[in-house]
Amino acid sequence: MDNEPDTTTEAGAEAAPEDCAVVIDARGAVMVWSAGAGRMLGYEPEEVVGLPVARLLSAKLPFAMRRHLAAGEPWTSDVGLRKRDGDRVNVQLRGLPLTDGRGRTAWVVTPAVLTYSAGPTDTQDTELWDLTLAQLPLPVAIYDREARFVTCNQVMSRAMGLRPEEMRGKTLWEIYPAPPLDEIDRLQRQVVRTGEMIVREEQPFRASGEVREHAWSVFLSPLKNRAGEVLGVSALVIDITEQYWARRRLAVLNDASTRIGSTLDVPRTAEELAEVAVDGFADFVTVDLLESVVQGHEPQPVPPDTPVVCRRTAQRSVLRGCPESVVRDGDIDVYPPGSPPAQVLITGRGAHYRVGDPLLREWSSAHPARDDSVRRFGIHSVMMVPLRSRGVTLGVMHLLRHRTSDSFGEDDLVLAEEIAARAALSIDNARRYTRERHTAITLQRSLLPAGPPRAQALDLAHRYFPAGSGDEIGGDWFDVIALSGGRVALVVGDVVGHGVHASATMGRLRTAVRTLADADFAPDELLTRLDDLVIRLDREEGPDIRGEGEGPSGEVGATCLYAVYDPVTGQCDMARAGHPPPLLVKADGTAEVLDLPAGPPLGLGGLPFEAARTEVGEGSLLAFYTDGLVGTPGRDIDVGLQLLSEALRSPAADLEEACEEVLRKVRADPAADDIVLLLARARGLDADRVGIWPLPAEPAAVAGARKMASEQLADWGLVELEFATELIVSELVTNAIRYGHAPIELRLIRADVLVCEVADGSSASPHLRRARVFDEGGRGLLLVAQVAERWGSRHTSEGKTIWAEQPLPH
Repeated sequence: MDNEPDTTTEAGAEAAPEDCAVVIDARGAVMVWSAGAGRMLGYEPEEVVGLPVARLLSAKLPFAMRRHLAAGEPWTSDVGLRKRDGDRVNVQLRGLPLTDGRGRTAWVVTPAVLTYSAGPTDTQDTELWDLTLAQLPLPVAIYDREARFVTCNQVMSRAMGLRPEEMRGKTLWEIYPAPPLDEIDRLQRQVVRTGEMIVREEQPFRASGEVREHAWSVFLSPLKNRAGEVLGVSALVIDITEQYWARRRLAVLNDASTRIGSTLDVPRTAEELAEVAVDGFADFVTVDLLESVVQGHEPQPVPPDTPVVCRRTAQRSVLRGCPESVVRDGDIDVYPPGSPPAQVLITGRGAHYRVGDPLLREWSSAHPARDDSVRRFGIHSVMMVPLRSRGVTLGVMHLLRHRTSDSFGEDDLVLAEEIAARAALSIDNARRYTRERHTAITLQRSLLPAGPPRAQALDLAHRYFPAGSGDEIGGDWFDVIALSGGRVALVVGDVVGHGVHASATMGRLRTAVRTLADADFAPDELLTRLDDLVIRLDREEGPDIRGEGEGPSGEVGATCLYAVYDPVTGQCDMARAGHPPPLLVKADGTAEVLDLPAGPPLGLGGLPFEAARTEVGEGSLLAFYTDGLVGTPGRDIDVGLQLLSEALRSPAADLEEACEEVLRKVRADPAADDIVLLLARARGLDADRVGIWPLPAEPAAVAGARKMASEQLADWGLVELEFATELIVSELVTNAIRYGHAPIELRLIRADVLVCEVADGSSASPHLRRARVFDEGGRGLLLVAQVAERWGSRHTSEGKTIWAEQPLPH
């Protein structure tokens, strides 16, 4: 064989050579082996003489034959034999008993010469027989009005494995007590009783004289005399095995279309393929995918001269636990160049083999465990089909038979290739989805805070969960931003849409929020500017960037909640753009959903945003979240808010435990959307950590400001910072007096850094400039920038505040 699979099918029993003869002793061992038997099965006499004859059988002996053997009677039957190369053959044989003086029976087995009784001689039997087609080349039998056997033609006798005289006078159930003959026996009686014909199709079963299963269409017809009296029943049996399997193949295809691809998960899709194949037409199935496909990479063409590395992704068997398998789920298997699976992967064409095929035998024997499995489970037919989608090979499916007696044929190969093509498309879709989802998650996580957020004035904990398998990744995000004066900005947002595009948009918005927060815009002003940015992004991105299915302008949208907590005043300013409102849990356990002005989602434009101020006392808890936590399919958002309130009514002292409690009580399983939860417990600054002094708008106030700052640093034990602080205070107060107007206020804050702030009633923003040699001013902010770690200004409702920060000594 030149690397081509054997396509021979077992259509029926073959004729044995005329000189085939075997003698079997009473123990069931071969005593004599003729040359004809050797040509038929490929064994030399020295290889089989003395061995149990059972080792030569490929199938269970027919029922009728076993009965004759037990009774020591001659028999004629089809027998399934195994050739030396492992192939199977069905042969019609005849056995004659030989009994010695001790009563032990040996057997002489030769090619069958079926004798047939000429027919009934009784007058009534002859009349019944004349009503049938005795020479019809289909199995026909006649039963009397008591449903007892009368006679049959030669084809029926061969199928039953009994001569007519051996069956005469018996019911069908008495002849062969095995389903479905009990049901046919009942139907024969019904035909006699009603006088109406019955047609019934039976599932494949093995007749008493056969070694292979057949599907039959049984026609039970009443036999009536001229007076209309029912004298008996004729049973015409038509072999519809081919039609049965054709219908079965169509059913398997329909089954495959409904069961394969139910999820966007590569391993599960492979498991569905294996399940459909085993339920349909195979005894053991494995699905091996290229390692590059399993890892989510784009599959590459398989080189013809290198080993092929695959990973066992799924396997299924008619036997519990897949004992035939020599590779466990998830393990690697390597196909050598030129091996049958490697050829299937390279050529992209399926093939089926008998176990005696040289190419298959060479591949199996090179792997001792595989070779042992073939022998131990009697695997006799193998089929391999590539998994190809969009012109690229993804893997290979192995189909094996050991319980099913028929070998795989061309029709089976066509069927396997059809369901493999459907499954490959689903696997490729799942692979592409998994890759995009992984990319989106990676991008999204890279744009979120790298570590646990920290803030001097707040205890923080958070949870972020991307949507589970089957749902695309969204654009949920959160952020914690340190602002001047010890204040902290808390941000939670959700971008419209899913996938990589949503994650990328989320990253751009998060960056924009950080930039706007550094400019110290008030929450409502920040959302207004963010809204303008979203509108501009939408205009810049055409459908080619958004994707054809994402609709027209207006799709780049988002919701956002922006809050600024001031630990000095214990107040929190918040504004939201279409985002769910935060939850405030006071120190006494009272929980309420804050009634903030809703504001439109970002991206609509033309509508205002409103800020609201809330008192957040020491120990109070703020909960920020996205709609994936409280709003799920089949549950109203109000119910989710109620569950959230109950979960936080008595929050744990450890916020990490509080997060887990919220997720246990509120989160749906599985989650339908991304979830962000951010918990913040207020820790206000004590009064002794803040110094505030109002200043008159006159130059003499500068010296007094320096003195008060120096005394405060001494009280805090920060004498090391005295020189730099006096310089900063002097320059900032001087600028406020010279370029601003009353009221002027100096504030020192000892938080995680030392903050110096000077506020005045002017809205003019300060800026650095280059002073010329003879200029009297213009160097103050330059000096501040050199001394301070960072500095800036922010606008307030009363004017502006200029601030500078210095790190505390270790």
